[in-house]
Amino acid sequence: MGDSDLHEYLGGANIMPTIPHPITNEKVPLTLGHEFSGVVEEVGKDVHDIKVGAKVTIQPIIYDGTCGACRQGYINCCDNNGFVGLSGWGGGLSEHVVIPRKAVYEIPENVSMEVAALVEPLAVAWHAVNISPFKKGDSVLILGGGPIGLAVIQALKAKGAEKIIVSEMAPQRKEFAKQFGAHYVLDSSKDDVVARVKELCDGQGANVAFDAAGVQAGLDQAIQAIRARGTLVNIAIWEKTATITPNWLCFRERKYMGVATYQEGDFQDVLDAISSGK
Repeated sequence: MGDSDLHEYLGGANIMPTIPHPITNEKVPLTLGHEFSGVVEEVGKDVHDIKVGAKVTIQPIIYDGTCGACRQGYINCCDNNGFVGLSGWGGGLSEHVVIPRKAVYEIPENVSMEVAALVEPLAVAWHAVNISPFKKGDSVLILGGGPIGLAVIQALKAKGAEKIIVSEMAPQRKEFAKQFGAHYVLDSSKDDVVARVKELCDGQGANVAFDAAGVQAGLDQAIQAIRARGTLVNIAIWEKTATITPNWLCFRERKYMGVATYQEGDFQDVLDAISSGK
C-alpha cells in the first residue's frame, strides 16, 4: 500500500466515494492501491502495441473525457475525477485489474518493476515542477520531506535546480532529504525557516516553494520565504481548512497556485528520465 493510499483512507473521503462514483459506479469499501506495476496477462482484441508478458505501470486517473477540463486536455482536473484503487476498478492490492490501454505504460528494460511502481508519485512531482514557473538555476524551498517532497527533490535535480532547501522536522525524513540531494535541510522546530531561506538565497528568498506538507505553520513560512514575485505551489492534500494572509502576497506580488496530480505525457516523461539516469 502506498503512503498516499493510507493518507487518503485516514484523512477522509476526498477521492474515495461514499456514494457511487459517476464513472465506476462503485463506492467504499474498495480495494486500495493506485501506485503499482504489473505484468500483462491478457489484452483486448483491438490492442496491438502491448503484448502479453509485458511489464507495465499504470496511470491511475479516471476521467470522463467530456467535461470542459478534459476537452482542454486537463484530465487531472476532470469534473468527475477519480483514481484506480481509490474510486473503483480494483487497485494495486487486487490479484488482477482491468485497465484501459491509454492508462498503461510499458516499463523500459533497465527499470525494475519496484521502481516503476513509484512512477505515480514521481509524476506528481514532475507535473508540479513542470507547470510552476521554476527554471533552471532557481533556488527552491520544499515544505515536507515525505514521499512527495522527496520526489520533488528528484524532479528538481533532473531539471537543474541550483539550490534545494527542505524544511522537515522528522529525523528520518531529514536524512532521506539529504540522501536524495537536498543542499540544505532545515528543522522548523529549531530553525527560523523564513530567515534561513532568505540568508541562503541572497537575502531575497526562494524563487519557488513547493508545499508537500499541508500544515498551517508551513504555509505561513513558505509564503514569507519566497522572494518578490516568487511563487508558492501547493501539492499537498489538506485535511483541514487553511487561512492565508493576503497582504503577504499582495505587498510582494507573490503568487499561490495549486497543482493536481499529472497530465497525459507526465508518466512517459518520468519513465524516460529514470531510464536515462536522471
